[in-house]
Amino acid sequence: MLHQPHLSMASIHRKVCKFALSRKIRAPSYTYIRNQITNIPEDLKTLAHHGNKKYDDIYELIFLRNAKHANDIWQADHTLLDIITIDEHQEEKRPWLTIIIDDKSRAIAGYYLTYSAPSALNTSLALRQAIWRKQNENWPVCGIPKILYTDHGSDFTSKHIEQVCADLKMELIFSLVGKPRGRGKVERFFETINQLLLIDLPGYTKGKRDKRPLLTIDNLEMLIKKFLINKYNHTTHSALGISPIESWEVSGFLPQLPTSLEQLDLLLLTVAKPRKVRNTGISFSSLNYQSPMLAAYVGEAVVIRYDPRDLTEIRVFYNNIFLCIAICPKLSEVTVSLNELQKARRLRKVELRNRIKEHRELIDILLEKPAPLPTVKMKSTKPQPSTKSTLKLYENE
Repeated sequence: MLHQPHLSMASIHRKVCKFALSRKIRAPSYTYIRNQITNIPEDLKTLAHHGNKKYDDIYELIFLRNAKHANDIWQADHTLLDIITIDEHQEEKRPWLTIIIDDKSRAIAGYYLTYSAPSALNTSLALRQAIWRKQNENWPVCGIPKILYTDHGSDFTSKHIEQVCADLKMELIFSLVGKPRGRGKVERFFETINQLLLIDLPGYTKGKRDKRPLLTIDNLEMLIKKFLINKYNHTTHSALGISPIESWEVSGFLPQLPTSLEQLDLLLLTVAKPRKVRNTGISFSSLNYQSPMLAAYVGEAVVIRYDPRDLTEIRVFYNNIFLCIAICPKLSEVTVSLNELQKARRLRKVELRNRIKEHRELIDILLEKPAPLPTVKMKSTKPQPSTKSTLKLYENE
C-alpha cells in the first residue's frame, strides 16, 4: 500500500495471492487485505504517496506569529499582479506590487508598484512610505515596527535591508524556505486585491480577455491607491469585526517615527549618486538643481539621494549629514519620473541617429565614384616612323 505510484486494493490482493502461491501457502482473502490497508495511518500514506511537501502542508504544525498590538509585526512581500498594462513603449507588461501590511490590524502601511523585479530599492521605497506620515488623513498608518517579517527573497536578505533594520531598531525575521504559510495575511491580501479590484479592470489575465484599452501603470497605481485608502483600509474585516484602520487606532498608541524624513531617506533610499557642487548648482540626469544652501559648498563633493518616481527635487548630503533639498527650476511646476526622463532622452537619441544615418547616406551618394567610361581606340598623334630609307644615294652610283 505504501508503494509509489499508488496501487489499488485489487492490485495489491493479486500480488499477495501470487506471492502466497510461490511460497505454497494459503492466500489471504480480499476482505483481510482491505482491512489491513484501512488500518494504515493516513499521515503515513500521505508521506509515502505524495512526499514531504504535501505531508508538511497537511500535517506539519504551523507556528503563527500573532502580534499583540499594532506595529508589533509588519509583513512584507511582492507579487506579480494578474493584470496586463501598457508601458511607455506601448508594450504589454505585468507590474510587480510590493505590499507592507500590519499583522495585528491587517491595515496596509505602504506599497510600491513597478515593472522592475523585486529588489532592495523597491522594498526601501515601500518602507519609506509605510514608516513616514501620510498626507492623506484617511491613511494614518505609520511608525517603525518592532519586527519586519519577510521571505528569503534576495532583496530582503540584502546587506542594505539588514543594515536598515539595524539602524531603525527593527528585528528582521524570515519565514521558512519554501513555506510561505507563516505570511498568510499578506498572501490573503493579494487574493483580495484580485477579487475586489483587478477582476473588473481591462487586462485582467484570469478569465476572458477584456476588449477595453489597457491601463498604464500610472492609471493602475492611482486605482490601487484609491482602493487601499478609501475601500480596503476602511471596510469591516471578517476576522476582526471592525475595519483595519479602526483596529490599528484602537490601541491609542503613539507610533515611533524617525527624527526626520531626511534621516529616513539617508537609510532607505539606495539611489545615491556622488556629485560635485558647481557654481551653477548640481548637475544630474541632464538637469540642473539649485538651492541657496549650495552657495557655501561650491567645489565640494556631495551625495545626492532621490526618489526615482519624482525628479522634481533631490536631497543633498554632505559628509553623511543632510544639507538641503535642491530643486530643478525646469520641473518645479510638474513632477517628472526618471522613466519619463529616460524615455525622452531615448527618443531624442533615436531622432539624432536617424538624422546621422540620413546624412551619411547622402554623403555616400555624393562621394560615389562615377562608372568607368568604355574604352575607345584613338589614333595616335605620335608621328609614325617613315619606311623610306635614309641612306643617301649619289648620282654616280
